[in-house]
Amino acid sequence: MTETTGPRGKRGTWNASRLPDLTGRTALITGANSGIGLAAARALAGAGAHVVFAVRDLARGGAAAARVNGSTEVRRLDLADLDSVREFAAGWDRPLDLLINNAGVMMLPEQRTAQGFEMQFGTNHLGHFALTNLLLPQVTDRVVTVSSGAHRWGAAAIHFEDVNLRGRYSPVRAYAQSKLANLLFTLELQRRLTEAGSAVRALAAHPGWAATNLQSRAANPLARGFMVVGNRFLAQDEAAGALPTLYAATQDLPGAAYVGPDGPAEMRGAPALVGRSAAASDPVAARRLWTLSEELTGVGCPLPTPAR
Repeated sequence: MTETTGPRGKRGTWNASRLPDLTGRTALITGANSGIGLAAARALAGAGAHVVFAVRDLARGGAAAARVNGSTEVRRLDLADLDSVREFAAGWDRPLDLLINNAGVMMLPEQRTAQGFEMQFGTNHLGHFALTNLLLPQVTDRVVTVSSGAHRWGAAAIHFEDVNLRGRYSPVRAYAQSKLANLLFTLELQRRLTEAGSAVRALAAHPGWAATNLQSRAANPLARGFMVVGNRFLAQDEAAGALPTLYAATQDLPGAAYVGPDGPAEMRGAPALVGRSAAASDPVAARRLWTLSEELTGVGCPLPTPAR
């Protein structure tokens, strides 16, 4: 059983076997066909939830869902195409207890989404931003967005003057920007939920270093080699990497909380509340990013504006 530190620092034990009974609840997980998304899907379904696999490849998603014991469903969603996001959301017609924004790409060679956005920012942030706002009227409990310790890398920042990094693209810079955006999105979403008087909570999580196929697409061959070695000797497995997501999705935590492993450098360990960089805690930047994201995606926030 895994040791963990609770919200008030009290030592205890928590792992997937401690999940509450989720019978009758629906969880939607983007990118649930592999990695920590699949591990989270397996755990949530095992606890009784109906788990929707929102995946780009229906064949791979179906094969993954077939290996999960419990109630599952597979639907197509390509976060790198806002038309696909809108189509997915338009087809959703029931309450949604848990929205887990898990899918992502990492340190790719320079690429563009269907709408021409830098691929990592477009997929990791803009796709999830649009999906969340389009589904928010149906969300009943919480939104969990998977970020990364990479939000601290170097001088990580949102490059508001050009989030697409044209002419100065770096796989590391782009990935760090997208993961910082995930945290700022969570911060501003929670502010809006609170102001609207909503009981829905927005939280974020990061897996530490989990051995998944995410790192295998790094643009730099040396980085890919390092990831292979790290996955074998340093990383925790996918099930352990999914624990922060599961903790954020099911435990009684405050809105805008950030959950990660409690071990050295937050690389591995049990799920606990963790800190974030000053840049990821900036409410002004969070509001500015939200406004920009609305402009880029054409998707606005459905929450009512509270009376002043």
